[in-house]
Amino acid sequence: MRTAFVDALIAAASQDERVCLLTGDLGYTTLEPFQAKFPERFLNLGVAEQNLVGFAAGLALAGRVPIVYSIATFLTLKPLEQIRNDVCYQKLNLKLVGVGAGLTYSQYGATHQALEDLALMRVLPHMTVVCPGDPVEVEKAVAAILANDGPCYLRIGAKGEPRIHADGVEFRLGKGIVVSEGTELALFATGNMLANTVAAARLLEARGLKPRVVSMHTIKPLDDELLEDTFLRFRYVLCVEEHSLIGGLGSALSERIAERVERPFQFRRIAVADGFQETGGWLDFIRDKNGLSPEAIARTAWAHCRQVP
Repeated sequence: MRTAFVDALIAAASQDERVCLLTGDLGYTTLEPFQAKFPERFLNLGVAEQNLVGFAAGLALAGRVPIVYSIATFLTLKPLEQIRNDVCYQKLNLKLVGVGAGLTYSQYGATHQALEDLALMRVLPHMTVVCPGDPVEVEKAVAAILANDGPCYLRIGAKGEPRIHADGVEFRLGKGIVVSEGTELALFATGNMLANTVAAARLLEARGLKPRVVSMHTIKPLDDELLEDTFLRFRYVLCVEEHSLIGGLGSALSERIAERVERPFQFRRIAVADGFQETGGWLDFIRDKNGLSPEAIARTAWAHCRQVP
C-alpha cells in the first residue's frame, strides 16, 4: 500500500503544484521518490507531530494542499488537539495519511498498534475517513481525497498487501465496493482486512456458503444505500476490521442498524477486543489470536449463520 500511495501522490503532484508532503522523521525507503522529484515540496519536520500538523495547517491556509504522513498512532494520538482545532474547526484542505493500520506494526507492541485511530478520526466534524483495502484502492483514494476539499484521514497498511481489485474498479468516496455477490451472508471488510475476508469467503464457499463481500473503504461518510440494500437482502451480516471493537466501522454500522426496525437480521462484529495486546509478535500470529485470520473469520461466520456441523 505504501508504494501505491507514493506513486499516486507523485502523479497528483505532477498535475498540481500546490501538493506537498510532510513527515515526522520516517518514510525512509518509501518517500524518497517523491523527495527526489519534488525536493522543494518535501519537508521532514522531525519527531514533533503537534508541530507537524500545526505547520501543515499554516501551509493549507496559505493555499497549499499538504499531505501529512506518519505512523497512524503517532499521527492521530499525539496531535489530536491540533487536528481538531487547527484543521477540522477551520475545515482546512489538509490530508492526514496514517501508515501501519491496525496491527501492522504488531512486533513493536501497543505504542505502534493503531487500534483507536478510526474512532478518533470519525468523531471529528468535517473529517472524511478513508480506509482502502488494497493497493488499487489506495491509488484511487489518493486522487479522491485530493479532489475532496476538506480534511481527510487516509489509513493504509505497510505489509505488502495484495491486489484484490482490477485496475478499472470504480472508486468513490462514501460508496462501498461489492467485491463478490452472494446470498444469506454479507461480510463487510475495511482496510487491510479485505484480503483476509476475501480468503475467508473462499473457505466458506468450499463449504457451500457463498457470502457477499463488501469493501467498505470509506468509514465516514458511510454508503447508506448499500447498507440499506444489504440489511434488506441478507439475514446475516458481519463486519471485519483491524481496529478496536469500539468506535470503528462495526460501531458505525451498529449505529445505523439501531435506527432501523423494518426487518430483523443478525449482526456481528469481528474486531480486536477492548484492551491492549498482552505481547507483541508477528502479524499473522496476532491476527489469528484476535480472530482476524482467514480461518478464524470463516469459523466465526459459519457459526454466526448457525451452520455449525
